Amino acid sequence: MKQTFLYALCGLAAAIILGGCSGMNALLKSGKPELIYSKAMEYYQKEKWQRASTLFEGAQYYYAGTPTEDSISFFNARCKFKNRDYDTASTLLDDFRRKFGRSAFIEDAEGMYALCFYYLSPGPSRDQTMTGHALIAINEFMSRYPKSDRIEDFKKINAELTERLHDKAYINAYTYYKIGRYKSAIVALKNALKQYPESKHREEIMYLIVDASYRFASNSVRDKQTDRYLTMLDSYLSFKEEFPESSHIKEIDRMAKNARDYLDRNNKDNNI
Repeated sequence: MKQTFLYALCGLAAAIILGGCSGMNALLKSGKPELIYSKAMEYYQKEKWQRASTLFEGAQYYYAGTPTEDSISFFNARCKFKNRDYDTASTLLDDFRRKFGRSAFIEDAEGMYALCFYYLSPGPSRDQTMTGHALIAINEFMSRYPKSDRIEDFKKINAELTERLHDKAYINAYTYYKIGRYKSAIVALKNALKQYPESKHREEIMYLIVDASYRFASNSVRDKQTDRYLTMLDSYLSFKEEFPESSHIKEIDRMAKNARDYLDRNNKDNNI
């Protein structure tokens, strides 16, 4: 009995969906733009984003070049945004802001445009191209609309995305260190520090520069060890000056002692 009821319920749902689709198709083929637009707005207000979008797209042709064109374009883009189709929404919103720069919807459009990239931005372990796009769009918005109600939220998002770039730079550099490519790690770590001096990973990055430099020098051929140990000691002194209370101090003190012992022995050998 329950199974029969379930089948009946599914059949009713399918009939409603098909009926709705056929009704929309008939409406789109009716050639009545005002009716299509009116129904699109009805769905829009009920937050039935997919149906509203389909009808807005059907109405666009009729309203091209009219004062209503920007409204339809904006509402359709917002439907895509609300439906989490951020790729399509960003394209539509970019077209909108280029075409309708004086529209009453321009501020909202540019805000959503920035948010599309924010929602498309992946975690720090993945490529951060989209994060870069998001930061550009968000900072452009804050510059253009400094009195917007969204400013505080966008400042938080800006800080979050910036931190994501800091994390990515640290992860990339640490990956070289982890697999024993110490020369590449040193370069990547120093670049991360130069690019993002305010990174929350600053202490760890500076420690890894010392550690990687020590390992790189230790594994080098004899002719290059002196210069590389001296470079490592420079990094060591910089770390101690900036983080004198660090938990890494004992470890890097040991590295520095070994480096100095080597340099002392090497100087004695050269004086013989």
